Amino acid sequence: MSTGDDIAPKVRSILDAARERAAAREGASDERIDADAQSLTEAFERAEADGRVPVIAEVKPTSPTTDGERTDDPVELAESMVAGGAAALSVLTEPEHFGGSTDALERIRAAVDVPVLRKDFVVREAQLDAVEADVLLLIVRFLDEEGTDDLADLLTAARERGFQVLVEAHTASEVERALGAGAEIVGVNNRDLAKLEVDLETFETVATEVPENVTLIAESGIATTNDALAMREAGADALLVGSAIVDAAGGSDVEANTRRLVTAESDATAETAADADTDAEADTQS
Repeated sequence: MSTGDDIAPKVRSILDAARERAAAREGASDERIDADAQSLTEAFERAEADGRVPVIAEVKPTSPTTDGERTDDPVELAESMVAGGAAALSVLTEPEHFGGSTDALERIRAAVDVPVLRKDFVVREAQLDAVEADVLLLIVRFLDEEGTDDLADLLTAARERGFQVLVEAHTASEVERALGAGAEIVGVNNRDLAKLEVDLETFETVATEVPENVTLIAESGIATTNDALAMREAGADALLVGSAIVDAAGGSDVEANTRRLVTAESDATAETAADADTDAEADTQS
């Protein structure tokens, strides 16, 4: 087990709160979830076939790394993201640090026709039965800590309930552990947990460790269309984007922000073609 020395205080607070919520749920009488899940990978394939970059857009009211809070109705935000072309959604259900809730996830999932990822910090099996979703997040690094369940055991327990599982890693060694536990969908997070700094080269470096038969998602720090193109060129099957779509201060156009990233590749192709036509016309006239 880890000593936790490589986790920033803000992250340590999130982990401690997750363990407290897990302990509170240990004696709960919740029924075991039997998820009727939409396929995340098929949603990505539909986006690709439609010429869209597969984007998981995140409904995130706030976070420890952003200023302000988005107070819009989460369902309206989600619908705007889908209208903008998002292939799937990520919904925060962590209440203390991200302003999320299981109620918001339930409402969003009932309102949209794309897969919904439950974004929370699951460390014990009891947390799996809090709410139904299509996809569940497990974070390799968090499951190193005292008072948490084993990654492989949680992965199995989640699948037994019908969840697809996104296993998040930050390093090559964590990717190796994710694959060893049987992960079929792996996310590489560009934000480190020690200093909370973002470096897109993290994905570019770690992506090479993931075999082609595993769905690979780039997470965090994707702010521009150039970032999106860089992650795709490095091997990302999809992108998970939060802050660049949902400006925590409010006021930004969520649908337009989503569409900007979703059309990054088609826009780049069109721009290249236009440049080629201009060059050809110049050659003709010269």
